Amino acid sequence: MSKTEHIRRAGVLLPISSLPGKYGIGTFGKAAYDWVDYLKASGQSLWQILPLGPTGYGDSPYQSFSTFAGNPYFIDLEKLIEEGLIKQAECDALDWGGSERYVDYEKMFTSRFAILRKAYARAVKAGLLTDKAFQSFCRKNRSWLDDYALYMALKNHFGGKSYLLWDDDIRLREKKAMEKYSKLLAKDAYFYRFQQFKFDEQWKALKKYANDNDIRIIGDIPIYVAPDGADTWSEPELFQLDEKGYPTAVAGCPPDCFTEDGQLWGNPLYDWDYHKKTGYKWWMKRLRACFDMYDIVRIDHFRGFYSYWSVPYGDKNARGGKWIKGPGYDFFAFMKKELGDRPVIAEDLGFLTDGVIKMVERTGYPGMKILQFGFDPSGNSEHAPHNYDRNFVVYTGTHDNDTILHWSLNCDRKTAKFAMKYLGVDKRKDLPSALVRACYSSVADTCIIPLQDFLELDNEARINMPSTLGENWKWRSSYSDWTIKLSKRMNKLVRQYGRGGEPAPR
Repeated sequence: MSKTEHIRRAGVLLPISSLPGKYGIGTFGKAAYDWVDYLKASGQSLWQILPLGPTGYGDSPYQSFSTFAGNPYFIDLEKLIEEGLIKQAECDALDWGGSERYVDYEKMFTSRFAILRKAYARAVKAGLLTDKAFQSFCRKNRSWLDDYALYMALKNHFGGKSYLLWDDDIRLREKKAMEKYSKLLAKDAYFYRFQQFKFDEQWKALKKYANDNDIRIIGDIPIYVAPDGADTWSEPELFQLDEKGYPTAVAGCPPDCFTEDGQLWGNPLYDWDYHKKTGYKWWMKRLRACFDMYDIVRIDHFRGFYSYWSVPYGDKNARGGKWIKGPGYDFFAFMKKELGDRPVIAEDLGFLTDGVIKMVERTGYPGMKILQFGFDPSGNSEHAPHNYDRNFVVYTGTHDNDTILHWSLNCDRKTAKFAMKYLGVDKRKDLPSALVRACYSSVADTCIIPLQDFLELDNEARINMPSTLGENWKWRSSYSDWTIKLSKRMNKLVRQYGRGGEPAPR
């Protein structure tokens, strides 16, 4: 996705967790392969997902226990049944929650790890620890896997507490403590290595199937790592921490349209001077892993590389933060030199200064346009289609937005009136399909529509409400959503607006 390609494409945003199937959450199983088939049959060439990292409290894929590890929830249990590592009766006996439409993360946590431990015990009995493929995986990924596996074993040992609440000796990785716990928790650490081995094996098979069917996967890399995670614990020098290992400031964003207090994310901030001195070594390792995992990488909160909102550690909200200069274009110049000109989408939403805009333009990466933001009655919104050029990815909305049906029925009267006039419809209920069509017909090279917006669902299908906990990341689709009628509609839009993956006419 570079500035010079100008290939018109279309795709759908659907998280792995939102796929249908048994056992409480979407996985890399049969439904994922069926979804690839559906995308292909519908003329789509892109599948965008959310971050795949292991999630903790709050269930957010943007707060992962490791930037390199995969979420064990996505391991297909039916594949493990086929391999003889678990039994279907054992899976069916567990409580996965009572809804096929929403993930019950509490039940997921209890049941998923219980069944994976059975699978691991049988794998060990069958010779897993001496298996060449497993040993090769562990060697290849040693630079992050050993710390992650020990971190998760320690977290289990300390009752799930944040590493900031562990005993000081191991929290600060003192040599004797590391030796003690590495020996004490060796078996449990191998359980977490096993999870990553199976995740990697199944994900690579799914991605190959998608690519073989001409579907490219857009992955998502959060700019920050979690405050409670293996990355922060194992390499504290990368972050703005004090000598005791506690953050001096944390990440967030200033007051915006989502919240008047700003968003207090709480992630540790990078020590960019240290990163630059090391030739951005950790970041290059992280990005290489992402490009191995995905075909195209969407870098979340892209403006944070230009300047980031720094909030004093301990503040109750993000109002007291301030903008601090980041590495800027220097980071991306180094990245291109090290990794080549890789396909990237810049998530350049939020408060954008001239400097941020120039940095994005200089990288050549396509930015994002959110059509839901495009109907300011003044007519001056940068998200209105008449203000696009080719080098953008246009969405009706993202995982952080209302669904377009909810927005259409609930936005203020002036905005609705302007949108209806702009799109040539007479009623609010007609806005959702008109917004989808406007995305497809726009000059932007790439068009991505969340499945919920194709289905015209209300906010019961919203993925995330920023700055809230408890009701996010839960919605799941159903096979009944994937209709022939919708597939025909997608195909028609692709043909009508030339989004079949061919170079755009000049």
